[in-house]
Amino acid sequence: MKKECIFCQIYKKEVASNCVYENKFGFAFLDIHPINPGHTLVIPKMHIEDFYDLKEDYIFEIMKIVKEIAGILKREFKPKKVGMIVTGFDVAHAHVHVLPMYDYHDVTSIKILENKRGNPTLEELKDIENKIRRSI
Repeated sequence: MKKECIFCQIYKKEVASNCVYENKFGFAFLDIHPINPGHTLVIPKMHIEDFYDLKEDYIFEIMKIVKEIAGILKREFKPKKVGMIVTGFDVAHAHVHVLPMYDYHDVTSIKILENKRGNPTLEELKDIENKIRRSI
């Protein structure tokens, strides 16, 4: 029998967490390895691995939680910005990181830090644009 993912165990309260918000759609709890104090994870209360696989109404409900948490973080921690990241590399359960940002690099890519960002030509950008537009 396959063990449930850690995030499913957290929202079912089988594993302890520092829950800051919960409703019938989602669960928000503090990241145990925060980038900054207040770093919160918002997850759906259903196991979906990738955020883009959530139904649109569910995405709307999760993003309402994200917006509320972001406002609270802005008010309570007074950062320059509140960042939002949807990655999913660390835990295979759709989730949004919401965190106070005091510096540009509080949320960044290793490519930025190592000065390895892309530098596509206008033609390459146009090809990518067309590829995406064809799929819409």
